[in-house]
Amino acid sequence: MNTDRDIRPALLMAIPNPLVTIGANDEILFVNAAAEQFFQTSERSLKRHGLAGIIPFSSPLFRLIEQVRGSALTVNEYDVTIGTPRTGGERNVDLQAAFVPDVPGCVILQIWPRSMAQKIDRQLTYQGAVRTVTGMAAMLAHEIKNPLSGIRGAAQLIEPALEEEDRALTQLICAEADRIRDLVDQMEVFTDERPLERQPVNIHDVLDHVKRVAESGFASGIPIHEIYDPSLPPVLGNRDQLIQVLLNLVKNAAEAIRATGQGGDIELHTAFRPGVRIAVAGSPRKVSLPLEVKVRNTGSRIPDDIRPHIFEPFVTSKPSGKGLGLALVAKIVRDHGGVVEASSGDNWTCFRILLPLYEEEGGK
Repeated sequence: MNTDRDIRPALLMAIPNPLVTIGANDEILFVNAAAEQFFQTSERSLKRHGLAGIIPFSSPLFRLIEQVRGSALTVNEYDVTIGTPRTGGERNVDLQAAFVPDVPGCVILQIWPRSMAQKIDRQLTYQGAVRTVTGMAAMLAHEIKNPLSGIRGAAQLIEPALEEEDRALTQLICAEADRIRDLVDQMEVFTDERPLERQPVNIHDVLDHVKRVAESGFASGIPIHEIYDPSLPPVLGNRDQLIQVLLNLVKNAAEAIRATGQGGDIELHTAFRPGVRIAVAGSPRKVSLPLEVKVRNTGSRIPDDIRPHIFEPFVTSKPSGKGLGLALVAKIVRDHGGVVEASSGDNWTCFRILLPLYEEEGGK
């Protein structure tokens, strides 16, 4: 009896990270228990559908596998978005693909889901960027708005004394002064660090309101689909600010669809995702982040060079954008104790928000 050979399947099944063995024709030869859990389906079902049946053909995973087959080396790729349309959602993972020398075309794929700690670390980066714009807004309010008001007032005073053809110049001065004032006003929102007034909020009521506003205005003619978990409990939050966050995301989704000129749709998702519990500074409570809200759209993708910085102030891919909308989204979600992240593929973009439930004092 070969004890070493007999124990190998048990060792592979015990590996805590998802492990998939892929054949030369992208058929699935083996998955461990962690992979079954990751894809939310059985080994038998995974083998029946093959890799192409559970991963979109546009996924970078296929290019990674071909690279390994061509080089016969082990290749690592980090922060890759894997969409699983059969099970729903897109997840950011790290991948390692290794060539199997004795079996032509065979690749072993190991998947490391991106941890909540990494997401929170990114959130802290966004917070640092917001603090920077907060200080800048305070400085601008003091150093620019007051003299700007004087410039505008002076232009209005001299306008009646000018010839008709010269009045257009004073009107231009006033219009540009107003534009700068509005920009400073938008930045001043970041200086508001007052505690939120919060109460239990039904997130579906918020989404229904956002959908009605969108359909009657900026998203008119674009299909908006609701994929909701009806049993979702309320979130402890500020209704008006949550509306502001989701209106911003849905408006961005509508603009991305219209920019392609090819049509598309928007999906609003909610789900209950039991997650990690984190300590809140200055409180004995622990916070979980189980409430998931997603805004997903077809259309142009987020450029790769922008995506890691998408929630930082003044970062935008829009020709006329100011880059403050998503920074404000990140601030409001942070103020709610939540996490926001963005993922994007060849013809889709998804913003995912995880919101907390605060347990009663003494909760475990």
